[in-house]
Parts: sequence; structure tokens; C-alpha cells
Amino acid sequence: MTRGGRPREFKDTAVIDAAMDAFWLNGYEGCSTEDLCKQTGLGKGSLYNAFGSKHDLYEKVLQRYHEEGIREQSEILQSSLPLKERLRGLLEWGIQEDFSESGRRGCLLINAAMERARVDPMVEQVVTRHIGFLEDALCDLMEQGTQSGEITSGRPAKELASLFLSSYYGLRVLNSSSQNRDLAKSIVEGTLAAIY
Repeated sequence: MTRGGRPREFKDTAVIDAAMDAFWLNGYEGCSTEDLCKQTGLGKGSLYNAFGSKHDLYEKVLQRYHEEGIREQSEILQSSLPLKERLRGLLEWGIQEDFSESGRRGCLLINAAMERARVDPMVEQVVTRHIGFLEDALCDLMEQGTQSGEITSGRPAKELASLFLSSYYGLRVLNSSSQNRDLAKSIVEGTLAAIY
């Protein structure tokens, strides 16, 4: 329902996904109300009556991106494959995302962090939450690997998770800036070799 009680003629998720494309393409500062209206197909009144301000809509976009990303990443890390293949799977998932037709836009959360995390507490919170979920999942995985004897480096699980996380995000940034598959593959192998 709209704030005035009339039924909406659109689905929130479809509008948020359309707005996501506009923010992804233009960044937050560069995305105008006209861009959002054009991408969502809604008028300014309908858009902001349903979602509040541009910033409120941006928060919903980042939250949806975070939830979808964590769901996909968690599925990879919690699969039944051997631990090393799960870690490789996450790195290769990032490469697949970054080299897709729309991948040159980069990871939306990384883009948002680089553009606004220093000045926008909401962006900082969403990004921190996303990294925290991923770090916790990686710590659990490294701990499992250490206890099972699959990982024999003797380094603490948290340290290994941090190493993997920095390689993963470094890989994502390099992918969006250079689109160099050979470099990406080299980072995957180097990261796994450093852990095992």
C-alpha cells in the first residue's frame, strides 16, 4: 500500500532492482532523480512516496545487494565440496561476476564503500555488516580446515580468513579496473597456495 492507502501498482523488489542499476551505473552522487525515474519507470511522486528519499532508496538497494550477495557466497562456502574447492569457488564466483557482461561496473558494495563509506554511516554499516558475515564464515571454514588437518600452516583461523578476505576484495577491485583474466587466475592460485 502507498502511504495514502492506495494499492501500489508495482512490486518493491522490481523497483529496487531497477534503481540498483541506476545507482550502479552512476554512483550515488551522480544518480539524479531523473535517472531513477527513467530506470524504474515511475514518476518522482510515486517513487519517493513509496521509498522516501533518494538516500532511503539507496539504503534499500544496498541492503538487497548485500542480502543477495551473502546468500550466494554462503551457498558456496557451505557446500559439500572439500574446503579448498569451496575457497576456490568463492574466488571464481567473484571472477565470474566481475567478467560478466555487466561486471565492468564492479561490485556495488565496493563502489559504494569507495564513494561514500567515509561520509555516510549507513553505507559504512551495510559494508561492515557484509564483510563481517563473510569474515565469520571464512573463520569457521579455516577453523574446520585446521582441525581436520586439511590446513597445516599452523596460522590462526582469523589470520587466514583475513588473508583470504584481503585477496578476495583486492581481486574484485583489480577485476573491475583491469579485466585481466590471467592476473585474476594468478591471484586465485597464489591465495590458495598461501593458505595451504
